Amino acid sequence: MPKTAVVTGAGSGVGRAVVLRLAREGWRVALIGRRAETLAETRRLAGGAEAHLLVCPCDIRSADAVAQTGRRILDEFGDVEVLVNAAGTNAPRRSLAELSLADYEAMIATNLHGAYYCVQAFLPGMRARGRGTIVNIVSDAGKQASPKAGPAYVMSKFGLAGLTQSINAEERAHGVRACAIFPGDIDTPLLDKRPAPPDAAARSRMLRADDVAECVLLCLRLPEHVIVEELVVRPR
Repeated sequence: MPKTAVVTGAGSGVGRAVVLRLAREGWRVALIGRRAETLAETRRLAGGAEAHLLVCPCDIRSADAVAQTGRRILDEFGDVEVLVNAAGTNAPRRSLAELSLADYEAMIATNLHGAYYCVQAFLPGMRARGRGTIVNIVSDAGKQASPKAGPAYVMSKFGLAGLTQSINAEERAHGVRACAIFPGDIDTPLLDKRPAPPDAAARSRMLRADDVAECVLLCLRLPEHVIVEELVVRPR
């Protein structure tokens, strides 16, 4: 039987890159994201592997929507071996002086609450089966605050790092492991939300989404008794 995974943020950036890497290796993957059209494009890019991909439009900011989508995925796949939380957002007006309450709440809801809802949707099955891997795409902003990232993004990423640690603290005895990946700057569409988006020369020096996808595969390929608790990745 093919291995099974769920990837959030699957319509672009790191999420899309992870889906395509898993699809090439024969995994069955459920694609979660808010926009059906971008998920469909990810599925199309998988080429001959698209039959293994399940498109699941879902706003992960809603606990009810995630629970409903989780039930659909489990009905389709039977179980889920891997969850990759790659969804994330930011806002152009992100400093403490100008951050709106709406943007603050949207960042916390997407970057942190959504990951927690997805963990709660699939962790019980992993626990019952006695194995599973959860990979959280954090950010180096989850290690050190910076004006470049903004406080809401930093807070959400520190929280995601804490969620990863909590999973390992409570669930490693049940065969479940969690891996936190802390990338530096990545050339993805999220850069367009910066107050001053970087130019092509700056982007050329950044990580690629495929680089981070390779880090995810590294975590998944390790023996089940091995946990990469934290992986900090930066461009050379």
